[in-house]
Amino acid sequence: MATSSNDTRQALAQQLSEQVQAAAAERTPLSIQGGASKSFYGRRDASNHPVLTLADYQGVISFEPTELTVTAAAGTPLVALEQTLAESNQQLPFEPPHFGPDATLGGTIACGLSGPARPYTGSARDFVLGMKIINGRGEILNFGGQVMKNVAGYDVSRLLTGSLGTLGVILEVSLKVLPRPAQELTLTQSCDEAEAIDRFSRWAGKPYPISAAAYFDGTLYLRLAGAASAVTAAQASIGGDILADGATFWQALREQELAFSTPGWLPDRVYGDCLFPRQQRLCACPAQPCWTGAVRNAGCLPNCQRKPCSPLPSRWVGRPSYFEAVTALTRYFSPCQLLSCNYTVI
Repeated sequence: MATSSNDTRQALAQQLSEQVQAAAAERTPLSIQGGASKSFYGRRDASNHPVLTLADYQGVISFEPTELTVTAAAGTPLVALEQTLAESNQQLPFEPPHFGPDATLGGTIACGLSGPARPYTGSARDFVLGMKIINGRGEILNFGGQVMKNVAGYDVSRLLTGSLGTLGVILEVSLKVLPRPAQELTLTQSCDEAEAIDRFSRWAGKPYPISAAAYFDGTLYLRLAGAASAVTAAQASIGGDILADGATFWQALREQELAFSTPGWLPDRVYGDCLFPRQQRLCACPAQPCWTGAVRNAGCLPNCQRKPCSPLPSRWVGRPSYFEAVTALTRYFSPCQLLSCNYTVI
């Protein structure tokens, strides 16, 4: 990681501020970009929008292992930040996905993405302590702080988390971090989906050190992480087989690489105002089915009495991933449509 010095970061921040000011004066939209690893997410930018790049605005500004806090520039590669934390036996608790080697801290927080640990340790927003940003007028502002005891004022930092750059350009982020668990293992059990849900529900009410859970292809996966004694006790109570390379499974789940998040597992399109049971795939309108293999990606039939389905781009004919399909709801449909219509990924 080519770490920027404080003087360099100040100069870069001023340049970025001036670029935002110029764009505001000309009413020109900007495409905010770090490593471009999540450019598929959110609404599509016009190709002629100028890029506001934060790739050079990087480096760990402050890291206090004893205080469990870190402050880093938005362009800091996520891999480099995680390595810095690992050297002190600490980690980002929300286990963010990377979606490529160029992922940056700023993009991660702007997207508000979390990984398998999300239900048990919290989301990215839960660990944000403070931010330095550039607002729409090109002003450089600071919110929050670098310590956990920070309760003064409106928590703008958490508001900006997951806002996709629509509320401001993130320059620096202060985060709470946690120690890495003393022991971690993944248990597997063979069962059907209904039984897996029942087991997950029962275990959630127990004092087990669960840090992730998943059901895939007829197998229940449960990750235990914490003190060695707690993990050992939970393992004995829960039972099951130990997965030899559990870390690889959870990384694949985090990065959307398993079969249910790759082309070929999900059906072909997103429909508006149509409810499709997986077996029947019938339109909710009283007319006739608006889906067959022959008219895929073609919308509802002309005699459909309900609002027409919204066809997806031709590049989707090869079946989108689940993540792409959900993203389409915000990229191709307006907020009004999303609020007033039912959309089903089938």
